[in-house]
Amino acid sequence: MPMIRISHSHHLSSTAMAMCSSFCPHIPNHFRGRPISSFPTKPPLFVSFKAFSSQTDSSAIKDEGLTRVGFLGLGIMGSPMAQNLIKAGCDVTVWNRTKSKCDPLISLGAKYEPSPAEVAASCDVTFAMLADPESAVDIACGKDGAAGGMSPGKGYVDVSTVDGTTCKLISEHIKATGALFLEAPVSGSKKPAEDGQLIFLTAGDRSLYEMVAPLLDIMGKSKFFLGDVGNGAAMKLVVNMIMGSMMASFSEGLLLSEKVGLDPNVLVEVISQGAISAPMFSTKGPSMAQSLYPTAFPLKHQQKDLRLALKLAESVSQPIPIAAATNELYKVAKSHGLSDQDFSAVIEALK
Repeated sequence: MPMIRISHSHHLSSTAMAMCSSFCPHIPNHFRGRPISSFPTKPPLFVSFKAFSSQTDSSAIKDEGLTRVGFLGLGIMGSPMAQNLIKAGCDVTVWNRTKSKCDPLISLGAKYEPSPAEVAASCDVTFAMLADPESAVDIACGKDGAAGGMSPGKGYVDVSTVDGTTCKLISEHIKATGALFLEAPVSGSKKPAEDGQLIFLTAGDRSLYEMVAPLLDIMGKSKFFLGDVGNGAAMKLVVNMIMGSMMASFSEGLLLSEKVGLDPNVLVEVISQGAISAPMFSTKGPSMAQSLYPTAFPLKHQQKDLRLALKLAESVSQPIPIAAATNELYKVAKSHGLSDQDFSAVIEALK
């Protein structure tokens, strides 16, 4: 399996790596590119991606000493992510506020602990996938929170989508115990989570990033190391800001095409073959044309991410007028009771 490095001068080199068994364990490729910022104080962008679809096997995980893995938060995203870890042979311990959501995973072989602190105490590394900043802080730092079970040698990986301030607060509490912290919000929704095709946007302790890389490879198709805590959250908010704005514009186009007598399904096909083609349009368009919005990414979470992106932009005095207008549209959709529908239901706010 080739290992590729990209230097600042963009020259390529490769080294063949032997496959260790017929089980084909994954060996990630690594890129080293230019820093995210032109300022020399910023660490370089570090990217890995899967070269083929075979999942990492349990031997790679054991090599890193990660024999026990905790998972907190088993919603639309957390449950399939934890399932993939279990199916890959990981020793997984789970917790969720609603215990019944743990039952399917327990039936697959997961263990259960009654609090985040007890999960963290019993595991080498603990992942958390929570819905919002408030929940993320409570589960990490609150009463019976994960920090209460952390100690030197352990790691905490928060894969929730929150803001940089929240990430730094959680990091401080975790690192005060002597444990390591990594933020790792994901780009991708329900289906990519089920298929192990998420994109991890990580920042924090580089040593923890390298230790959990085999676990990230089980749950995702690629991973980026972005440097200091807060950079992962910022990248995720920028991505979701763009996604929310794209969906709002797409919704306008579908409705306008219908109003002038065109078939919105043909519009989807035309878009799919042009320069503005995007998997999101092809996937969501047909069901949107039928006023169906099966939830892959809840609308309330998209609006939350837009709100956090606006706060991020305000902190650096960057105007984002399109995102600001888009946020208002999602707020209208929420007022119509569409919070738990897929974010593509924002089209209803335009009708």
